[in-house]
Amino acid sequence: MTASTPNRRIQSMTVSITFFVLVLFGISLSNSSAEPTKENLAPQEQLRLGERIYREGILSSGESMQAVIKGDISVPGTSFACVSCHLRSGIGSYEGGVVTPPINGSRLFQPLKMEYKRSETDQKYFPTVLVRPAFSDETLAKALRRGIDPTGKTLNPVMPRYILGDTDMALLISYLRTLSAQFSPGASDTTLNFATVITDDVPPEQYEAMLAPLEQYVQHKNSMINLFKKEKRSERMAAVMLNSAELMYKKMTLSRWMLKGAPETWRSQLEEYYRKQPVFALVGGISHGDWKPIHDFSEAHQLPCLFPQTDFPVISESDWYTLYLSKGYYQEGEGAARYLNNRDELSKGGKVLQLVRASHDSQALSQGFLETWRELGHDTPVTIPLNAGQPVSKEYLQQLLEKAKPAAILLWDDAGALSLLEQLATDVTHPVIAIVSGTQQKTNLAAIPEKARVFTYITFPFRLPQDEQRNSIYIEPYKKNPKTDDAVDPILKRSFIATQMLTAALMDLRGNYYRDGFFDVIGMMADQKYPLYERLSFGPGQRYASKGCYIVQLGSGAKPDLIKKSDWVIH
Repeated sequence: MTASTPNRRIQSMTVSITFFVLVLFGISLSNSSAEPTKENLAPQEQLRLGERIYREGILSSGESMQAVIKGDISVPGTSFACVSCHLRSGIGSYEGGVVTPPINGSRLFQPLKMEYKRSETDQKYFPTVLVRPAFSDETLAKALRRGIDPTGKTLNPVMPRYILGDTDMALLISYLRTLSAQFSPGASDTTLNFATVITDDVPPEQYEAMLAPLEQYVQHKNSMINLFKKEKRSERMAAVMLNSAELMYKKMTLSRWMLKGAPETWRSQLEEYYRKQPVFALVGGISHGDWKPIHDFSEAHQLPCLFPQTDFPVISESDWYTLYLSKGYYQEGEGAARYLNNRDELSKGGKVLQLVRASHDSQALSQGFLETWRELGHDTPVTIPLNAGQPVSKEYLQQLLEKAKPAAILLWDDAGALSLLEQLATDVTHPVIAIVSGTQQKTNLAAIPEKARVFTYITFPFRLPQDEQRNSIYIEPYKKNPKTDDAVDPILKRSFIATQMLTAALMDLRGNYYRDGFFDVIGMMADQKYPLYERLSFGPGQRYASKGCYIVQLGSGAKPDLIKKSDWVIH
């Protein structure tokens, strides 16, 4: 025990005692001088401030909200904001055996009923037990401050008791009345509308491969509606499997949003598509360019985008509305940095040299490496930019190596990396390690010279080919050509994953069609095993499902195996 422990206990007890004296005896938590009056704020500003209290635990004054948990433990509201347990949509959560109920506007201010029984006449289920009456502003304030519900029942002690003044309490309650209070655009009593975005740099055979699983899924889902109406046995089985009887009869649509021309024009095209038909979410989609214009559109309209196929996602720790399969090329650079960080040659001060071609993929690889390398506490490596088409002679390469004396060289280059490896293997004294991108070299891996394979390491952000073969069965039904090429197979697999996650998310929504809830329920899912990726893992607010990257080396021969040199997730 440290000398400061008693002081912390005294501070915690003082805050707790003050809090309970105020609320227990009904003394008003009056507005401080820094706290604005709710009536003096415009409606939009009221909602903004209420949202900030809910999501960030920041009061209208800009100060951190304070709270008490488990009776006497003082905690900052920034660490125990409402969103931590009730999630962004307010639909609630389940973690560690603790059930957090929904507190969104459509639930909180309605009576809560449970225990369903079957009607003897129409065989439908109906609620029979009133758990609590609807909250009012007064009873909700009492629950938030003192942890007592409208029936007088004490709430779970893990729920914080918040120290909120009257204005901040009013702002929070006003926000809760609007939170997921009605279904999001694109969802109606009968239909769920979705769209998928395709840019014109993608060849037709590739975007048709992306569309095949999605469109077949929607067609099959809609075709089953008539079956359920005719066959009650199938209806009952589907109701059990889907966790939501109403989902069986929900029609789906999937629109193609085709974007043409320069990326700076995409936003206006998206706005026009959305104006004509708002959709509940974007699903899949494909582009060989930067996804940022579509990402920004999703953020602006609070429109979920599930698993777009792009090697260039937006890398952000705060944006919400796009859930990517991975960080793309950036993730490989990140994996290279973490692997080198664990190598003795580099942990003892060995230097790194990067050769970076002036291309989008090479720049993304370099960015992922640089940012991660610095976060791990290393100096910025020597980085040599290479113009498009610029050759690298063995003399120039030798000069770079003699000057930098690197323990590792990163060759972020496409076809040029092969000639560099050839030079390192024959004419130049090479570093201990050379690293290339498996995605960038996917068609060239077997061409890496045998002499270079002993020191060449490859970033590989997928399940290894020898372990992936059994997953080919998942995409067989969608193949128009049985002999699809290497560019189409991964597209089919990614699109198949999107259909599976869409199904799971809609089941878990249980008829509560709120856009924020769409990603909330995915964030609560366990790790998933699907084709292509070693695993997909989720968590509240996480926006990149595949988080790993193998470092591999090539075996010998014309059709070499990939040999693991690292775990999937490199720490």
